[in-house]
Amino acid sequence: MRIIGISLAFTLAAAVAVAQDPGKMKAYASSADVAAMIAKAKAERKPDQPVFAQSIVQLAPYNASLEYRGTVGPAAVHEKEAEIFYVVDGSATMVTGGKLVNEKRNNPENLGGTGIEGGSSRMISKGDFIIVPENMPHWFSSINGALVLMSLHVPHPVGH
Repeated sequence: MRIIGISLAFTLAAAVAVAQDPGKMKAYASSADVAAMIAKAKAERKPDQPVFAQSIVQLAPYNASLEYRGTVGPAAVHEKEAEIFYVVDGSATMVTGGKLVNEKRNNPENLGGTGIEGGSSRMISKGDFIIVPENMPHWFSSINGALVLMSLHVPHPVGH
């Protein structure tokens, strides 16, 4: 069932991409492409680099990224977009909600912090889907070895 869900997500992203502007997109990535991205991330990620991200498929403003996380990184809040995660491999503890610790503005639409106070913790692992609504703090507070994710940022619709 989980494989069907991720296949559906990629198929939908590709269909939307083709319908809008076939000249400015990457609408398909094979399982071999994704495996090569994971191998590249393992080889090129620096020991102190929390996340190594690469684009899987894209059509502005949408971008599905492969995130390879080897260490705990900063917490985040995206003020104008939701984020959808699919766990490709590995496991971690994810915290959502609460309040950013040592909050700072990273750019006009995103806040960061060194962690989260409060919030809800849950173990996540291969095959899990998570939706983080806009304005919700989120953080991977512990990572068991390495965590490989597909992340998709979903902009808030104009006028809403």
